[in-house]
Amino acid sequence: MELSGGEVLMEALKEEGVEYIFGYPGGAVLHIYDALYQQNSVKHILVRHEQAATHAADGYARSTGKPGVVLVTSGPGATNAVTGIATAFLDSIPMVVISGQVPSRLIGSDAFQEVDCVGITRPCVKHNFLVDSLENFASTIKKAFHVATSGRPGPVLVDIPKDLTTPDIKVPFEYPDHVEMRSYSPPELGHPGQIRKAVDLILSAKRPMIYSGGGVVLGDASEQLCALTRELGFPITQTLMGLGAFPASDKQNIGMLGMHGTYEANMAMHECDVLVAIGARFDDRITGEIEKFCPYAKIVHVDIDPASISKNVVVDVPIVGHVSQVLDAMVALVRESSRRPEQAELDSWWAQIKKWQDEDSLGYDKTADIIKPQAVVESLWRATKGDAYITSDVGQHQMWAAQFYGFDKPRRWINSGGLGTMGFGLPSAIGVQLAHPEATVACITGEASIQMCIQELSTCLQYNTPIKIINLNNRYMGMVRQWQEFGYEKRYSHSYMDALPDFVKLAESYGHVGMRIDKPGDVDDAIKEALSLTDRTVFMDFITDQSENVYPMIEAGKGHHEMRLNPWKEPA
Repeated sequence: MELSGGEVLMEALKEEGVEYIFGYPGGAVLHIYDALYQQNSVKHILVRHEQAATHAADGYARSTGKPGVVLVTSGPGATNAVTGIATAFLDSIPMVVISGQVPSRLIGSDAFQEVDCVGITRPCVKHNFLVDSLENFASTIKKAFHVATSGRPGPVLVDIPKDLTTPDIKVPFEYPDHVEMRSYSPPELGHPGQIRKAVDLILSAKRPMIYSGGGVVLGDASEQLCALTRELGFPITQTLMGLGAFPASDKQNIGMLGMHGTYEANMAMHECDVLVAIGARFDDRITGEIEKFCPYAKIVHVDIDPASISKNVVVDVPIVGHVSQVLDAMVALVRESSRRPEQAELDSWWAQIKKWQDEDSLGYDKTADIIKPQAVVESLWRATKGDAYITSDVGQHQMWAAQFYGFDKPRRWINSGGLGTMGFGLPSAIGVQLAHPEATVACITGEASIQMCIQELSTCLQYNTPIKIINLNNRYMGMVRQWQEFGYEKRYSHSYMDALPDFVKLAESYGHVGMRIDKPGDVDDAIKEALSLTDRTVFMDFITDQSENVYPMIEAGKGHHEMRLNPWKEPA
């Protein structure tokens, strides 16, 4: 079978089981789009901006575990995609980005819509390729998918000069069954000796903590994490990216940790004597001031990426391997052992944690005559019975979603953690809805973030994705305002949104349902009504308290034990 470059790509995508490709056409990829037109296996989703293509593919990948696929043209098509590529890179999301390039003979001549896409993306991809011959095109695509999905996942870019997709130039097609890359061999099995050493340390703990991150979700190791945690009876905390890997409703879960984590989680981290970190990377939003992080703890760290071990925090027992395999081995060793943590010490530790929980660090005024954003998220949780897919943008609303929507399952919480990308929420929800057409998908956003990619309301209409948009509208860039209140003596420099659209009319102009809610008593009914419209995109504009802040908060230079707590207290 002889195929052109465009046809080779289509066949390769079919071989990889690609369901959707998110993209936007342009001159350098027109041959590919022509090949796309002449087949029916791979469905193309036309977004309105290339950044949205990468976010939609990202949402698809996070919710399914399959790689998201993107197709963009050269020049601005590729540069517009960079923000979404970097978003995926920071959160280790598997993605394959196909970018068009000017013809080979024009590369380096400053041709129309030419950029050095390989050079531009090198810092924010796991790997990238510039295809230099049609003969190795199929194997390059195979390598791209292999690299994107193995080891620590990440985005891979394949840059294709236009002349290599010309319809009248064809080569024999054979898609490889597997690839061998001499310089790339990701680890799978953790070292048995290190695993045994870790279990010995864990069983000696008096004040233990399990700290799990996004690697558990990405590694599909939720079942193993639950088994180990329940076998040991230890408290567990999760990062923003790790929510849902261990059920929020389980009594052993003491909430999210870090900058906006619960009082009990952060205090337990500070006081613990053995910390078991699983699929987490000790980023700054988790550790606070490094010198004050877990001062009394011996640390076990399990991660697929050897570069993450002792990168930010020096650990005592490193284990490099796939988290599911390592956790299986740990569970087996614990069950085989006659040792158990000292129960009296563990009971005393839980008693201390209970005292910290009594602080009610997520409490807020539920009697206010203005809508509290936390109440909207709680209402959504009740109405969906905690079983929706939730995407978010970035800011206060993101933290309230993480704090107040109790995730009991992995891959239900879709947000930009590492890069903190405004504009992520709506397009990622499109990707999630396409992947799970029968599921409830809600995008929790703010009036600043939603305007970053609001043109994707048009994509929602074209592909009938009945997303429910929860706009927590406080007329500010909320997190910026909060920092300005705490650190800049309330000098609110350019954080107020002075010229907001009428979101109801805007949603309706795109063919959707718009709702404005400004009374606390109307919140529950509005959400129920929106959820009942199962075949419509609904934009709910909730007018919320402008002064509400996210608590707890660890400010720059502080440790876990130095949180700023909500000054509001429920009347006695």
